[in-house]
Amino acid sequence: MAGFHLRWLLAAVVAGVIAGLATAVASGGVQVVWIVVAVVVVLGFALAVGALRRRRVTYTITTERLAIESGLLARQLHETQLERVQNVSFRQSLLERLLGVGTVDFDTAAGAKFSFSFAGVRNPREVVRVVSAALRERPRQAPDGS
Repeated sequence: MAGFHLRWLLAAVVAGVIAGLATAVASGGVQVVWIVVAVVVVLGFALAVGALRRRRVTYTITTERLAIESGLLARQLHETQLERVQNVSFRQSLLERLLGVGTVDFDTAAGAKFSFSFAGVRNPREVVRVVSAALRERPRQAPDGS
């Protein structure tokens, strides 16, 4: 989401510049009101779209499973059993570190058809810690299933 918001911030600046140039050409002077209106409209649109994008993905961690549910109108669900998770890690770009978000990656047992990554989660280190603790606390099953 950080890249998304940065692109829209740049778009708002460009809209402000265009509004400034348009008012300068049309009236012979820059009208700050139109610059502010252009920037506010673009930023408002970006915030609305960003809110919808955040609402379209739900990450769930339970004692039994991991799930990623996505979509606004049509929904899609991917899940895996917690016992299939072999490794948990996280990654953060510099910007994500500044914003306190990151991506948590779950390596699952062979044969998983979907890569499990929770993108843009707040405090990814804590998510890794909680899942790792849950994995350590789960009772191990014997190879014969008992």
